[in-house]
Amino acid sequence: MNNFFSVAGKVAVVTGGSRGIGEMIATGLLQSGAKVYITARRAEELNATASRLSEFGECIAIASDLSTTQGISQFVAAVSQRETSIDILVNNAGAAWGDTIDNFAEEGFDKVMDLNVKSIFFLVQKFHQQLKQSATQADPARVINIGSINGLTNPKMNNYSYSASKAAVHQLTRHLAADLAEEFITVNAIAPGYFPSKMTAHIIEADDALKESVPLKRLGSYEDAAGTVIYLSSRAGAYVTGHTLTVDGGMVAAAG
Repeated sequence: MNNFFSVAGKVAVVTGGSRGIGEMIATGLLQSGAKVYITARRAEELNATASRLSEFGECIAIASDLSTTQGISQFVAAVSQRETSIDILVNNAGAAWGDTIDNFAEEGFDKVMDLNVKSIFFLVQKFHQQLKQSATQADPARVINIGSINGLTNPKMNNYSYSASKAAVHQLTRHLAADLAEEFITVNAIAPGYFPSKMTAHIIEADDALKESVPLKRLGSYEDAAGTVIYLSSRAGAYVTGHTLTVDGGMVAAAG
């Protein structure tokens, strides 16, 4: 039974791995025996996280700007110099933007769509060969995209480009899963609810009753984020592809 959830010896890449859900996922994979590459734009913060996480296993930091195709190519090249194959690609890096409908800037769409959607596609494209190298029918390579419950229901906030981008992530996940299944690469998404992170800090701080709005009466934890990724990355999740797993304490279900 223990082997059902093993990721020991696998090579994983986690984007946006310096903090928040990305750091939670990287920590869980390391503690479960995987070798993990993390990336983010701010090198100092990224290196500090890698140094901290290295107590759990081999964690390599490579700073990059994934909002541009040049940055994506440079990051993939840096990983490829070290690894001929990768087993797990977690596309977690993301951005948000909020403003009223009358004042919402074009920049707020371009920045969010470039990082939240476009980077996922081109990371999969440019890591395609490395994923194929590790993929077998018995143990597929895994792509895991981080979506959001904001892409499933009306977030009731003015984050228009964010909610649109996350809905696009869920659809892109289904599309890629159908195309890559014959190569034994599974593609799934996770739609988190409220987890502690820099992106959600202003919401959590502004709403003392937020936990009470979650049917399970708490925010998401490290175990919730990491455990879901480990399930999808292990033998237990090898037959799952093209799906979005909602990890939100029941918020989408309660929304009706």
